[in-house]
Amino acid sequence: MTTSNLTNSVPDFKRRAAKYEPIAKALGGVYGYPAWRQWLPPLDELVSCILSQSTTDANRDRAFDTLKARFKTYEEVRDAAPEAVIDAIKVAGLGNQKGPRIQEVLRRIYDERGEMSIEFLREMPMDEAKAWLTSLNGVGPKTAAIVMCFGFNRPAFPVDTHVHRVGQRIGFLPEGISADKAHPVMEAIVPPEAHLTFHLNLIKHGRETCTARVAHCERCPITEWCDYYNSFRPTDNKKKK
Repeated sequence: MTTSNLTNSVPDFKRRAAKYEPIAKALGGVYGYPAWRQWLPPLDELVSCILSQSTTDANRDRAFDTLKARFKTYEEVRDAAPEAVIDAIKVAGLGNQKGPRIQEVLRRIYDERGEMSIEFLREMPMDEAKAWLTSLNGVGPKTAAIVMCFGFNRPAFPVDTHVHRVGQRIGFLPEGISADKAHPVMEAIVPPEAHLTFHLNLIKHGRETCTARVAHCERCPITEWCDYYNSFRPTDNKKKK
């Protein structure tokens, strides 16, 4: 979908996009401005993302570290008995799904590229790179965006559960939009050079202030621009005037 079609399809897009600058400044003042850097090599990032599905960051990291400790190369992971891979990543949960999925992805990469590398995505047009990644079994828009953003330092805006929730409360995203459809909306609103920084700050805000159980509006620095605060809590607003 082109930017023009996207902005026309999202209700009240200009109002939503206008929130970005003041909110980015306010969140930056609270949480700082994380530097854009490569977090993991691209293939490691992809495998880590597959492990992260339906588990905590801590368990993902433990599973990833165990996988890397037991197998010296991804060729060894690819060729191992499925039970050995499943056992290595069991702490992340859903090992019976994730283990074979990782091995299938590794086989696909090697069969297509002749090497265990996805470095070719670095120079590929973004839409094509995302399309290739999402063609892999078990890889959706969020994983593709994470790999491009954190693995290649390229502008992509991952929408995880925190960004999805907070984005809707603030009003960047229409209420009820799916996480998959939210990715292009956030990428259209946030300048490419700020994708990583704003993504990380929205996550931090969702974990520390605008949590899933309670939106702590009393300590939120962005209530002035937040749809949830200004539309869903009119009584509180009137009391403060």
